[in-house]
Amino acid sequence: MNYPVMKKAICLLTLALPMWAQASTKACRIPNFPQEVQCGQVSRPLDPAQADGKKIDIHYVVLPSQDRNKLPDAVFLLAGGPGQSAIGVSAFGESMLGKLNRRRDLVFVDQRGTGKSAPLTCPKLEKDEAPLDQAAVVKRVLECKDDLQKLPHGDLRFYTTSIAVQDLEAVRIAQNYSAINLVGVSYGTRVGLEYMRQFPASVRRLVIDGVVPPDLNTLGSDAKAALEGIFADCKANTRCNTAYPDLESRWKHLLSNGPKQVSFTHPRLGTEVSMTVNREDIIGMVFRGLYSPTITSVLPYAITQADQGKFGPLANLSGGFNLPAPNAMSMGMHYSVWCAEAYVRPPVANPNDEFASVMLGNYDKVCSAWPRGNVPTEFFTLPKANSPVLLLSGGIDPVTPTKNGEQVAKALGEKARHVSIQNAGHGVIGQGCVKEVLNKFVAAKDDQEAAKVDTSCVTQIPRPLVWVAPKATSNVKTNLNGEKQ
Repeated sequence: MNYPVMKKAICLLTLALPMWAQASTKACRIPNFPQEVQCGQVSRPLDPAQADGKKIDIHYVVLPSQDRNKLPDAVFLLAGGPGQSAIGVSAFGESMLGKLNRRRDLVFVDQRGTGKSAPLTCPKLEKDEAPLDQAAVVKRVLECKDDLQKLPHGDLRFYTTSIAVQDLEAVRIAQNYSAINLVGVSYGTRVGLEYMRQFPASVRRLVIDGVVPPDLNTLGSDAKAALEGIFADCKANTRCNTAYPDLESRWKHLLSNGPKQVSFTHPRLGTEVSMTVNREDIIGMVFRGLYSPTITSVLPYAITQADQGKFGPLANLSGGFNLPAPNAMSMGMHYSVWCAEAYVRPPVANPNDEFASVMLGNYDKVCSAWPRGNVPTEFFTLPKANSPVLLLSGGIDPVTPTKNGEQVAKALGEKARHVSIQNAGHGVIGQGCVKEVLNKFVAAKDDQEAAKVDTSCVTQIPRPLVWVAPKATSNVKTNLNGEKQ
């Protein structure tokens, strides 16, 4: 045995440990959980190339398994956005993954820039009511950028996905887990794919719901197709077509009607709201209403009302008047990620697609002024998967359509399996039997069993019926003979 070489290897390993830092985990309580959970954090370099430079704390929460025969392959939930706090949506994660928690820890890591992990928040966008007009949104974002750069952790170049997955690996090592299971939703799917690319041996199973490929660089490019699908469905459905005849023509008329001053009642406060609405604002409102089939079932009514000058329903559907959510997205992190990763290969506008053009125009204005991190060329590649991957797509998803899942599954190879739910929108884990399919996939004892999990139940998930305003009923009563009383 070569003792000098062995001694040198031990020294190198010891020197490498501070890079990962050491976990400090303790019992704690967080909202939405009656029981104690474990809170932890790892100290990480803001700039990975400067291990001795500025540090940030990456915070995470563990819901420990109470089983005597606990398994070592924890389940990590990867939040969406970019900008969502995983701890902030941990209650949702527990409701979806609770069955797996019987024998596995559930882990929620606030990605750098979100939650408590060196947050990049924009209070005027997140805590105040979000403006409905697009110009005001861009103005607030750029003001936020200036404020964020004054923070100790405000170098906005170091919040890319490639750096963030190294923080995830640090948490895995600090918690002494074996290869882990990852469940990513929306942007979290990109995180999961990048984690698997950098640390393939650390992945046991990967579930990605609403697939965001690493080379996707235009938001809203499939929104027009989703809206056209609503028009086609409405025309083919007698109930919808009777209530909202020629819906597509109403939409075109609404867009071509120029800026207008509108008034409507605030849905939460009951006060009168007056604002100027232009074409871009209308597109933005409808875009936000396309994410969920439940909301899209009301869009025919909202578009029809807006075309008649009644903007209350459409403004309400867009979510601009909701109460500020405790788990609102960190918009500074959102733009730090998107401006760095999408603008390596600058997106090109499609003049025939009003949704993509509006979204791209807004991001162009922000990203032209936003500091951009370096993204490695390898980030845009998808190596063959060494572990089973379950990809989930919604057939009427306006932002991560079925074609994304198909393309990524093909690139990942024979270990990947793509399941499309025809009547689902963006994010399908909570739809019908999908949660049970996910649980069986992760819990399967080996790769062969995971590959054979039955997914046929997803074909039974219906699309919500289109909403039709109830007709006013008469207060005049009649007797059994039909005579008015």
